[in-house]
Amino acid sequence: MPSDKKYACIFFDLDHTLWDYETNSRETLGELYHQYDLQAKGVTTLEAFLERFKTVNTHLWELYDTGRIASEVIRRERFKQILESFHAYNEKLSEDLSTDYLEACPKKGSLMPYAIEVLEYLRGKYSLSVITNGFEEIQHTKLTSGNLHKYFDHIVTSQKAGHKKPAKEIFEFALKYYAIGNHEAIMIGDNLITDMGGSRNASIDNIFYNPERSAHESIVTHEIACLSELRQIL
Repeated sequence: MPSDKKYACIFFDLDHTLWDYETNSRETLGELYHQYDLQAKGVTTLEAFLERFKTVNTHLWELYDTGRIASEVIRRERFKQILESFHAYNEKLSEDLSTDYLEACPKKGSLMPYAIEVLEYLRGKYSLSVITNGFEEIQHTKLTSGNLHKYFDHIVTSQKAGHKKPAKEIFEFALKYYAIGNHEAIMIGDNLITDMGGSRNASIDNIFYNPERSAHESIVTHEIACLSELRQIL
C-alpha cells in the first residue's frame, strides 16, 4: 500500500539490504579456504567452514550491535573461534585470515535483487543516505565495488556519528545533516533490532526488508520481501 506521507529522505542499511553480504562473504571464504589449504589444517570441508563462520559471525555482530563488545573484538575473535572449533587454531593463521577477509570481501560487488533498479527509481525523488554500523574504512569500498556511491548523498557510519544503531543518536545525526524532521525520513533495513528498533527509537518510519519472510512480533511501518516492492510504497 502506498504511503500517505511525504518523505524527503530515505535511509538505507547496507549489508544484507543493498550489498549482498552472504554471497560476497561466501565467495571470499571459499577463496581463503583453498588459498590457505584449510582442509589440510583440519577444517574438514568448505561447507563446514562456511557454516561455522556464519554462526560465529552472527553471534559476534549481535554482541557488537547490542553494545557488549567493541568492533576490534570481531576482527580478533572471528577466525580464532572458527579455527578453534576445528582444533586448527594458529595465531598467525587466524590473523592472516582476518586481514585477508577484510581486504577481499568488501571488494566483491554482488548486490541484493533489484537493488540498482530501485535506487534508480528512488534517485531524484528523494535524498538517499546509508546508515550503517559497519567499519568506516570498509563501507566506502563496498559502495564502490557495488557501484552504489553515485546514488547516495551521505554515508553515516557508527564511527562517524559516534553512536551505532539502534541508538537514536545515529539517526538524529543523519537528520541533522539534511536539516529535516523525523517525520520526513524513512529507514529501510533487514535487522529488527538495529534498523527497525533504531528507527523507532528516533521516531522515524521504517520498512522491514524480510526476504526470508521470517516470523516476528516487531512493530514495523511497512514490510517487504523484495526490494522491488518499494515502488508500491514510495
